[in-house]
Amino acid sequence: MKTLNSRRTFIKKSALASLAIPMLGSTMIACKSDREKDTNSSKTSPKKLKILILGGTSFLGPHQIACALARGHSVSTFTRGKTKPTVHEDLFDKVEMLIGDRADNLKALENRKWDVVIDNSGRKVEWTKATANLLKDNVDMYMYTSSTGVYYPYLSDNITEDKKLVLAMPKGLTEDETYEQEYGVMKANSELAAIDAFGKERTTVVRPTYMIGPGDKTNRFIHWPIRLSESGEVLVPGQPEDLVQYIDVRDVAEWFIKLAEKKQYGTYNAVGPKEEQNMFGYIADAEKSFNIRHTFIWVDNYDFLVENKIYFSVPWIPSFGKNYGSARVSNSKAIASGLTFRPIIETVKETYNWWNSDAANEQKKKYLSDQTTLLSKEKEMLKAWNTLKS
Repeated sequence: MKTLNSRRTFIKKSALASLAIPMLGSTMIACKSDREKDTNSSKTSPKKLKILILGGTSFLGPHQIACALARGHSVSTFTRGKTKPTVHEDLFDKVEMLIGDRADNLKALENRKWDVVIDNSGRKVEWTKATANLLKDNVDMYMYTSSTGVYYPYLSDNITEDKKLVLAMPKGLTEDETYEQEYGVMKANSELAAIDAFGKERTTVVRPTYMIGPGDKTNRFIHWPIRLSESGEVLVPGQPEDLVQYIDVRDVAEWFIKLAEKKQYGTYNAVGPKEEQNMFGYIADAEKSFNIRHTFIWVDNYDFLVENKIYFSVPWIPSFGKNYGSARVSNSKAIASGLTFRPIIETVKETYNWWNSDAANEQKKKYLSDQTTLLSKEKEMLKAWNTLKS
């Protein structure tokens, strides 16, 4: 078996610049509780919160802002001010936008009070430590956006929130293993920095798996909405034992706000789908997004995929070695705490609609012209695969 490089390394290398995100209708911006019957009635509506989001202009943040505002909360964001908000642009007129730098300028956060801080931009332990210590006497609740990357290496089944984490870099790692391990160690120590400042009784840590949906700046999922919208033979990578995990970014965003409303502390894996699923099951469900028939060609030879430089196609990740358990993370605790999941059909359709809107046009051209993508190489790969199998 040839060695596969780490999933996050290749996702990082394949990511394009951030995409502008337009208003695409109420289903994109509304909290699920606004589209479905909520358990809160007007008589028992939650306290209106003052929420500070560190970051807020990227993939997850705008959906959190849309949900928070829809539920009557007020929102402040803290960014460097270098990226003009384009996600739900009209909503940002209702957001207080504070300017600074987590590396060396937190002045805008001094002597201010909020009910909740959501840390989406904690990419360095020192950043989380500095903001948490600055805010601990003026904010009731600290919510840190972590990642299931803290569990690397993923060596077991049913990975739960109480798994012991790696907090220091081991020796003897390959270049790709080093990148992946560094990310996990950074996130794990950042979680501890938040807890050290606020205490376990005032800290919530959310560990999402791969988030997908409208506005994904990495373009790591867009292959499937585009490909399934067209007929013909579809190359599907993976083996029957390859499980998949993913979650719509809007489900994560809405859950964040509801956890804040309930003052629900602790550590949670934000992982979907609700039930265990392999790549076969995912494709069967996702195909229903379009009224189009496909002929699926299952390519289960890892060596062939590597030779053609196909290392992942989210939600598919090769499931062996140190990545064996990457799609075997438990979501039981999160579900018990209120995490819900919209159908993958909805995610695929609305991601496809967003991708074909004015917001993504320029990025779409760049993506489709990239000859390294599965979308661009599919026909040649299928021809080679048929030759290999014959």
